[in-house]
Amino acid sequence: MPELPILSGGEVIQALRKLGFARVRQRGSHVVLKKQTPTGEVGCVVPLHKELAVGTLRGILRQAQVDVDEFLRCLGD
Repeated sequence: MPELPILSGGEVIQALRKLGFARVRQRGSHVVLKKQTPTGEVGCVVPLHKELAVGTLRGILRQAQVDVDEFLRCLGD
């Protein structure tokens, strides 16, 4: 599994938006993103912190059902 970089919450949201996620709502420093898939709706919560811990980022990607390689490709765009 590739190593994940240290990213801010804003950078993660930008990458997820490129993957088709849309910002649904925000409460405090947490943003909820959702995406419609053929199997149903997929969502995730991203905290708007300066730096996200690697474990937190991994959890966000698991919640969003996004492959790490696919996510890293969207960072480079």
